[in-house]
Amino acid sequence: MASSPHVVVVGSIMHDLTLVCDEFPRIGQTTMGRLRTGLGGKGSNQAIACGRLGVSTCFVGALGRDAVATQAKAFYRREKINCRLVQKPDRPTGTAVITLNRHGENQIVIEPGANNHLAPADVPEAVLKRATLVLAQLEAKLATTAHVLRVARRAGVTTILNPAPMRADFDARLLRHVDILIPNESEFVALVHALPEIGRRGFNGRTLTKMTPDALHLLCREFGVPTVIVTLGSRGCFVSQRTGHTAVPAYRDIAVVDTTGAGDAFCGGFSAGFVLHAGNVVAAARLGTAVAALSITKPGAATAMPRKSELRRFLRARA
Repeated sequence: MASSPHVVVVGSIMHDLTLVCDEFPRIGQTTMGRLRTGLGGKGSNQAIACGRLGVSTCFVGALGRDAVATQAKAFYRREKINCRLVQKPDRPTGTAVITLNRHGENQIVIEPGANNHLAPADVPEAVLKRATLVLAQLEAKLATTAHVLRVARRAGVTTILNPAPMRADFDARLLRHVDILIPNESEFVALVHALPEIGRRGFNGRTLTKMTPDALHLLCREFGVPTVIVTLGSRGCFVSQRTGHTAVPAYRDIAVVDTTGAGDAFCGGFSAGFVLHAGNVVAAARLGTAVAALSITKPGAATAMPRKSELRRFLRARA
């Protein structure tokens, strides 16, 4: 690797199998649809979103030894993103089965495959320690995610955790190694229940929606993480820092095609913005919001991540 990347993303690669239909089938119902395939995985999507904005990015992930792995490697070569793709010969590349309705809403089931076998030894510590920030999710092996965040934070590198997908085996002690936490609404609710010291019985999505900004900020402060950013879909995002809180509105009049990967687009865009805006969290959140808005105007996950030129036109048109 010729130079140290600003952003290191450690996480998952998935082979996305997307079934496009008018409406989600009810239990016991069979619905006709159209099959679409492509590259996905939260880690991979986030690295691509960041790299396409011109920020030096390195992605670390695990693949099987199969046709999907060959396609993924070729995709990364075309994207010119540095990567360390570790092959696990006895495991398949991860697979995500996505159902997408005509409103752009999705339902997703994953089989992690090789992602669940990404080991701490597969992640070069030197690369982590030289980065500006390290970004991880919960779609790969949890012990490796914890190791990556711990090593990076001890080295003084800014650490970001996107707690997606939330898992039953999530260990709240992981948050000790996190500088910036980026959950969506359902993940935030799950985190509240996963942290016994918060003790919010009955807390749910409706409770979250009804909270005042001040109340939400106070709840975010209970997580013990310096910065918490709750992504709120069509309502933008909420940024809670030790010094105060800020609401970043979503972009309006967006033609929604496919919301798959929108959260990944935000995280990748935020990471790029954090570098481009010299650590300004609110400016980075605004950039992430724009990247997420653009991503949902196209089908797919990795392929929908906007490029720098697209983002520049989008922001210029709304200036």
